[in-house]
Amino acid sequence: MAQDSASAASDRGGLPYALAAYCIWGFVPIFFKLLDAVPPVEVLTQRIIWSLPFCFLIMAFRRQIGEYLGAFRDWRALRLLLASALLIGINWLVYIYAIFTDHVLAASLGYYLNPLVNVLLGTLVLGERLSRLQAVAVAMAAVGVAILLAGALDTLWISVTLALSFGTYGLLRKVVAVGSLPGLAVETTLLLPLSLAAAAYYFFAGSPTGFGSSVEISLLLAAGGVVTAVPLLLFATAARRMSYAALGFIQYLAPTIQFLLGIFLFREPLKPAQLVCFLLIWASIAVFSYDLWRKMRASRMIEVA
Repeated sequence: MAQDSASAASDRGGLPYALAAYCIWGFVPIFFKLLDAVPPVEVLTQRIIWSLPFCFLIMAFRRQIGEYLGAFRDWRALRLLLASALLIGINWLVYIYAIFTDHVLAASLGYYLNPLVNVLLGTLVLGERLSRLQAVAVAMAAVGVAILLAGALDTLWISVTLALSFGTYGLLRKVVAVGSLPGLAVETTLLLPLSLAAAAYYFFAGSPTGFGSSVEISLLLAAGGVVTAVPLLLFATAARRMSYAALGFIQYLAPTIQFLLGIFLFREPLKPAQLVCFLLIWASIAVFSYDLWRKMRASRMIEVA
């Protein structure tokens, strides 16, 4: 009973950080909408460039510079982080493109799919076994995606790319023994040369809406680094202070906020195929979450016994 109470207290200690992280991720489309006149590739490059100094400031405060430098001496970790850097770069670019082209609903669906993709990747790559309820949840999600093939093929690639890129990114980061913030700093460092080259191209080409075109745009592009690093730091803090299962329930907050923004703020049309797919995904999430809750409850009962 004491262990159960301690676990609950720990979850409550991490809850504010988790809510803050997922709320920022949920409302971030509003921020990127302010930059929709800027080419998506330039937004991505500026996001990478300005994330790095902010990451260094936080790492210096948390005394994690040594872990960052150590990653460059571990060739296996560095190769994996290069792959994860390319995946997160693809994920960010597709996400920015989705917002700029009024496909926030498709982006939301991609992040609803992400936990189910994680389960599937764990089965296929790590040899983890699906429970019966997890198999049902994955099958329901697969039916929902199949329906999109018939009625919303033009946006399906956005949802699938976001889900697969972030799911595979999470899988790679799971096997790399580098912390979340030093890992992000290594990834942005690896992407920095290409980003600087692309940023220089846009700057010297005289982009009428890019960095340097106005103080407002320049400050917003620089703020992209803060928008990237802050929620990740909050998430890392939450992950240390609460159980992974409890954190799993909260992760649906971000795509839910994005879904509501897409419908009520950005006035995106909800196609019939998308509606059916969302209903199936929500049902699969309910099954998945119930199975997660059931296992968590059984584990706590064993601990108490």
